[in-house]
Amino acid sequence: MKADVVVIGGAVMGASVAFWLTRLNPGIDVLVVERDPTFAHASTALSAAGIRQQFTNPVNVQISRFGVDFIKNFQERLGHDVGIPSLGFRENGYLFLATTETARDTLAEVALMQRENGAATEIWTAEQTAARFPWLNTDDVLSSSFGPRDEGFFDNMGLMSGFRAAAKAQGARFVTDTVTGLTVTAGRVTGVTLGQGGHVACTAAVNAAGPRAAQVMAWAGLPLDVEPRKRTIFVIDAPNARHPDAPLMIDRDFWIRPEHDQWITATVPAEDGPCDFDDFEPEDHLWEEVIWPALWHRAPGFDAVKVIRRWSGHYAYNTLDQNAILGPHPAMPNLYLMNGFSGHGLQQAPAVGRGIAEHILFGNWQSLDLSDLSVERMLAGKPFAEKAIV
Repeated sequence: MKADVVVIGGAVMGASVAFWLTRLNPGIDVLVVERDPTFAHASTALSAAGIRQQFTNPVNVQISRFGVDFIKNFQERLGHDVGIPSLGFRENGYLFLATTETARDTLAEVALMQRENGAATEIWTAEQTAARFPWLNTDDVLSSSFGPRDEGFFDNMGLMSGFRAAAKAQGARFVTDTVTGLTVTAGRVTGVTLGQGGHVACTAAVNAAGPRAAQVMAWAGLPLDVEPRKRTIFVIDAPNARHPDAPLMIDRDFWIRPEHDQWITATVPAEDGPCDFDDFEPEDHLWEEVIWPALWHRAPGFDAVKVIRRWSGHYAYNTLDQNAILGPHPAMPNLYLMNGFSGHGLQQAPAVGRGIAEHILFGNWQSLDLSDLSVERMLAGKPFAEKAIV
C-alpha cells in the first residue's frame, strides 16, 4: 500500500488536514489512520466544545478568527452537503473573572491586542459584571473581560464528522487500524507501519495523534514534550440557577457553562501531571473539594446541586508553554506536527488543518503565519507561553 500523505490520527485534527489537503490539491492521495472509530476516548469527543477570541498571543486570536467564521458558516465553508447544515453555535461569550491585581492587569493588557486582531473583547468593572449577570457574587472581583460576539459553544462531533465526510467526498481514504511504527530513510519518513495493514509507503506523514503524539515521535527517534493530562468534566443540575444565556465563565478555581437546562464544569487538579494513556477514570473528589465550594461562593443560586454524570478526557499537554506545536520537524522535514494544543485544539482545527496542508503542499505558511508555533522553539527550549489556558 502507498499514499502521498499518511495522517496518523483521525479525529478533528487529522480530519481537518485531510479535508484541506484534498481541497487545495484535488487528486492528492491522503490516507488517514484512526485506531478507534467510535472516538470514545478522543479529545475531540470529550471536550467542552467552546471557541473564544480571548487568548494572550496574537497568533491564537488570528487562528480563532478563522475558526469562528468557519464554524458560523459551516456548510458554506465546507463546500459539501454532508447532512450537517449547522453546528448549532451558541454565541453566549466567554467571561474571564479577575480576582487579583495581576489577573486584572493581564486582562486589560491583552484585550487591546485582541481587539486589534478583530475580537470584540470588553473590559468591565465588578459593577458592570454584576449588572450584566446579576446572579453572580462579584464582591471579590476586580474586573472581568467578556467577548460579546464570536465566542461560545458548538457541536464538536459535527465539526469532526463534517471534515471527515467532506474529505472522503474529495477522495481522502480513512482506515481503522493502529499505527505501530515509522520507516525512516536518510532523515525522512518513507513509510508507516500499520498493525493490520502492514507497510504503507508515503512521501509525507502527519502526526495528529493527540495525547499519544510523543509515541509517534519516539518511533522516529525524536523527543516531544507532549503528555496526556486528565480533566474531569461534571454535568450538574442546579434548579435554583437556570441561566441559559450564561457565558462560559472562567473563575480562579473552575470554569462553567450552560448545557441546555443543566451545566458543565471542571477544574485543573492541584497536583496536575501526566496520566496513563488509558486512564479515563473520573476524579470525583474534585467536585466536592474544589468546584462546588468555589461555585457556591461565586453564584449563591448553586446552593442545591446534583451531579448528573461526569467523564474524563485528556489534554494533549505541551509541558513547555501550553501552545500548539506545528509544522515540519527540522530533523525530519517530511514529518509534520499538529500537536500539544493543551485544551484548545478543537477550536483551532479549521485554521491549523489549513496551515499544515498549505505547508505540505507549498513549503511554507500561507494564509496565516504560524511560525511562532513552530517546532524550532521546542528544540531551542524557548517558551512561547499562552497564559489563557482553560
